[in-house]
Amino acid sequence: MRPPNLLDGCLKVRHLVLVDALDRQGSVVGAAAELHITQPAATRSLHELERILGVPLFERHSRGLTATVFGVAFTGHARAVLAQLEQAGRHIAELANADRGTVVVGTHLAGSNILLPKAIAAIKAERPHLTIAVREGSPEALLVELEAGRVDLIVGRLSAPSDERIVRRMLYDESVDLVVRTSHPLASLTSVDLSDLSDYPWILPGPNTTLRSELEHFFARHGVALPVNRIEATSFLTVRQLLVDTDVIAALPSLITRDDVRITRLAVPLEPIGHSVGITVRAAGALSPSAEALIRQLVEVAELMTADGASD
Repeated sequence: MRPPNLLDGCLKVRHLVLVDALDRQGSVVGAAAELHITQPAATRSLHELERILGVPLFERHSRGLTATVFGVAFTGHARAVLAQLEQAGRHIAELANADRGTVVVGTHLAGSNILLPKAIAAIKAERPHLTIAVREGSPEALLVELEAGRVDLIVGRLSAPSDERIVRRMLYDESVDLVVRTSHPLASLTSVDLSDLSDYPWILPGPNTTLRSELEHFFARHGVALPVNRIEATSFLTVRQLLVDTDVIAALPSLITRDDVRITRLAVPLEPIGHSVGITVRAAGALSPSAEALIRQLVEVAELMTADGASD
């Protein structure tokens, strides 16, 4: 097969935007709704793109669409191009307004409680007109946003090494604890057996997260079934309120609840469950000066946190 000529003017940015939306939504209906176009228009654009490339990008079935091997490959390239265009727009805006700019940061539980807020406070003291937009989501969803340029960097757990698309920088290691409210019946015990915990409701991470998988293996190693009475949540505001108001048990990064006197750690070691917290960025393309400045603040805050932890 001869390589298609993608520089002859037939390929449009709207084709790249569409294939990104189709891959995330898994259906023409969902992609059309997201892009505020009609379903026939979305279908027509997909057919145009497949004619340009000369290969099918998606398999159609009753539940929607599934990317073919060609679709997976092209979607990755499309997101890289969109990321470059997004970055170019922000770079021009930042050059035009030297004291202003926008940095979009993705985050999940690890790193969201102390590291990111302290870094934001520090950079805002230096650059009060800089806008920091924080996007919360699952690690998987945030990676898609990062690759497409809708997020400049991610602050949180590092669950994989760097590769040709993504660069990950470790800032510090953090343990995971089982926590409850201070008035919980188990809070005052100096030793708690894992089997005693199944009588209480639990808050667990979603089934596709690394921490959920680690907890499932932890229970299995100890011959204890995963709690049946459970809630699945990743929003810390929701988790914290449930912890304070009820007798739920939750597995959370240790720094998340360090300064909350209403929540305490149970005497159940979760070793070897733990993780590294750090920064994730795209491998291709330069970051804006504002994003670089925020990263410097994140590194400085992490170093101070590590020093404080060593002196405790």
